[in-house]
Amino acid sequence: MKKLLLLLPLLPFLACAQGVHFEDSLSWTAIRAKAKAENKYIFMDCYTTWCGPCRYMATQVFPQKESGDYFNDKFISVSVQLDTTKADNDIVRAWYADGHDIATKYGVRAYPTYLIFTPDGSPLHRMVGAQKTDKFITALAAAFDTTAQYYTLLDQYQHSRRDSAFLRRLALECDQVYDGKNTRLVATAYLATQTDLMNRNALMLADACTSKITDPYFDLFANHGTEIDKIMGDGVAEAKIRSIFVSDALNMSTGADQQPNWKKVHATIAGKLPAQADEMTARIKVNYYRAKKDWPDFEKVMVAYMKTYSDHMSIGDLNSIAWAVFQGCPDMTCVSDILDWSKGLKTGDPAFMDTYANILYKLGKKDEAIALETKAVSLTPDAEKGDLQSTLDKMKKGEKTWD
Repeated sequence: MKKLLLLLPLLPFLACAQGVHFEDSLSWTAIRAKAKAENKYIFMDCYTTWCGPCRYMATQVFPQKESGDYFNDKFISVSVQLDTTKADNDIVRAWYADGHDIATKYGVRAYPTYLIFTPDGSPLHRMVGAQKTDKFITALAAAFDTTAQYYTLLDQYQHSRRDSAFLRRLALECDQVYDGKNTRLVATAYLATQTDLMNRNALMLADACTSKITDPYFDLFANHGTEIDKIMGDGVAEAKIRSIFVSDALNMSTGADQQPNWKKVHATIAGKLPAQADEMTARIKVNYYRAKKDWPDFEKVMVAYMKTYSDHMSIGDLNSIAWAVFQGCPDMTCVSDILDWSKGLKTGDPAFMDTYANILYKLGKKDEAIALETKAVSLTPDAEKGDLQSTLDKMKKGEKTWD
């Protein structure tokens, strides 16, 4: 799926005078010094240029007078771009090293993530996602509530607080703010206190800390599918196992520079889900060759998969694959095949329509592409039209829309 580009070098400066004042020209060292000198907390907006919710916050929430009134007397605020682009200005580039260190130290992997620090620079609270102004301000008030501050609760865990109710609450909060490392640690500690895992709360946390075949609760999903589905819904256990096999297959490779041992992959899957082993192995091959950008082998396995298992491909997965083919595959036969398989992208989600329009355009079907891209633009909220409109303009001018 094509990702929506935001306002690249200008994003850190979108807050108007009445809105949140961001001190983006200062270094991380200077931010901490200023916060300490003024006895203010630090609000850090961690964003990327491709993140739609980040753009919403930058254009619709932070510039509001209501936001400025709440933030500016309490926080030294800074926005930190955590991806890199050719359009990055000097201020963004100056934050590359500190931004990388912050993202690594705090496990930032969802955007936008907000980190709140005390005036002396200690981590205090953490939030994720976009919200309307009033709800965001209300949620941010938790940063001043010692019973709700994320890093205060995490510190209690690290100092051996282990009562079951606390562990469950903290594990769910870790998961909610996409703190993967601590989700696993706290959820595992909570699950160790439970004698019966066959309940929704326990299964939710078992799911949150299971992403590999070697994880402790993998066999719970593999061996108790019927019981789990009765609690969580039909097909939940199989979907979990499937996602793990598909994502974890490359760990079954025969060496760092060699292809996976496909017989071993098949045998491993067959040991848990024998009826699905053929289809899942075929799907893993599609993912593998796509990731390697080995387009000749990708085309072979994709054709084979779609001939037999097309009904197993979700529209979202097909969109992702179609976009990868459009961007990377130089073989127009492969692009043409994807067009045939992805007709379902023509309706519904504007981002899916955009993918299909781009494939049409690459195949020389300019008029059809422009008509569909025009429809995609018309169905997209005004704040998110930018990249789709740019693509439409390129199509009308006859310019390339791919890298």
